[in-house]
Formats: sequence, C-alpha cells, structure tokens
Amino acid sequence: MAEQQLSIIVIPDGSHRVRRFRLGTRGLKWTVGFIAVFLLGVSLLAVDYCRTTFDRSELQQLRADNGSQQELIRTLSVGLESLRRDMVILAQNDAKVRLMAELVGPTPEVPAGLGGPLEVDAAGELSELQQHIDQIRRDIDLRRQSLEEIQSFFNDQSSLLAAKPKGWPTKGWVTSGFGRRLSPFTGRRKVHHSYDIAARTGTPVLATANGVVSRVVSLSDYGKMVVLDHGYGYQTYYAHNSKILVKVGQRIQRGEKIAAVGNTGRSTGSHLHYEVRLNGVPVNPKRYL
Repeated sequence: MAEQQLSIIVIPDGSHRVRRFRLGTRGLKWTVGFIAVFLLGVSLLAVDYCRTTFDRSELQQLRADNGSQQELIRTLSVGLESLRRDMVILAQNDAKVRLMAELVGPTPEVPAGLGGPLEVDAAGELSELQQHIDQIRRDIDLRRQSLEEIQSFFNDQSSLLAAKPKGWPTKGWVTSGFGRRLSPFTGRRKVHHSYDIAARTGTPVLATANGVVSRVVSLSDYGKMVVLDHGYGYQTYYAHNSKILVKVGQRIQRGEKIAAVGNTGRSTGSHLHYEVRLNGVPVNPKRYL
C-alpha cells in the first residue's frame, strides 16, 4: 500500500511562484515530534528561567535580611559589652563597700573586663550572644545578692547605732563618776556603777537611745526608776526621779522625755542616777556621752 502523503502549498505575497512541500506520514510524525520536543524544551527553559529569577530574588532578599541581622547583632554586641563594663565597675564598687564594711564570707565573683565589642561569627553568633546574656544575668544575680547582704548589714548597723546610748540624759553637772568612790552615806570606798548628774527637780530626763520601757519601779534605794531595754545587750537606768512619764512596754525614741529629775529614794539631793549596762554588766557612761 502506497504511503499517504501530505502536501503543503506556499504562495508568497506578490509572487506567482507556488511552492509545494510533500510530507509523508513518517515525516509528519517526525516533524510533529520535533515541534513537541522543541516546545517542551522551550517550556522547560522558561520554567527554569522563572525559577532561577525567583531564587535570585529570594537570595537577594535573604542577603539583605542577613545583613540587617548582622548589623543588629553587632549593635547588640556593642550594647552587651557596654553592660559588661558597667557590671565590672559595679562589682569593683561592691567589693570596696564590702571591704569597708568588713563583711565576712565569700565575695561575689568580679566579672572580667574585656575591651572592644564582642566578636561573633556567622555560625555561632546567636549562641555566643545568648551565652553573654546569660553571664550578665548571673552577674546581676550576684550583685543583687551582695546588695541585699550589704543593705542588711547597714540596716543592722543603723539599728545598732539607734540602740547604742549616746548623749546626756539631762542638763546638769556630774557630782560623782563611774568607779570607786567614798560613799556619801558610810564614808567608805565603794564601787559606783553610774554617773550622778545634779540638776534642779523637774528637769527633763531624756532617753539616750531607742528602746522599750522594760521596768518602771519605785525602790527604797533607787527611788522612782525607769529602765530602758535598747536591744543588742544595751540597757539604761534612770533613778531618783520625781516623776515617771512612761509605761512598761512603751516604745521610746532617742531624745524623748521619759521622766523628771528628783530626789526620791536614797539620795542626798536632787540628781539623776544614770547607769549604762551592756549584757547585764555596768559600764562607764562616759563612753557614751
């Protein structure tokens, strides 16, 4: 059977010459196949071009984002280094204060000072930054603990100063000091555990430290007496008063009026018997005037 053929007639414009092309069935198949392969190749090239263009655009965007992140990381690194330098200064000042306060016990570690911004690479920059942030947090915790200890120490010192007797309990003059003296009643030498301060009857008697009224009594030898407990082992005694102005359990501030000078009890004249005791033992009031 003869192969069927396909005729293609081409008539150019302005020409009377006719061109005829004949394709057999096999040639037609090859032509169609070639065209299909060509179109497929063009399509694949177009897809690859579009994908390459998209990837290039995405890569440029990623590079831009990476550049922004690098700049942000460098800024954070500089800020972190500045914070570390501040932490070093704080730690040094903390150590000086602890030294002046003679605080015992372990001293919080002083962070090492480094010069210049932190150096970070592309691979471990975030991890290294996180490590530095964690270290600064630990340093802050150390400083906080130390500050709490220092604050507690100074609060205690402030309470101690407020509880430690200071100043004169009344206006007058000393007629008998602390130590051995001739007794005005027997004429024999005897230890005198206080200061006798002569003053007019009714002269205000003032507390010499913060405390609590622990005793208000009237005795044959001390007369009307007030005892203040100041804490930290300190107590003060005020005897021979003409009048008591406070009650047991009452909290007293330094300088507050608690009694009036008198001549009650075993006394030769109007005066105040002022006694300071530390851990129950009488001590010379001169140390605290």
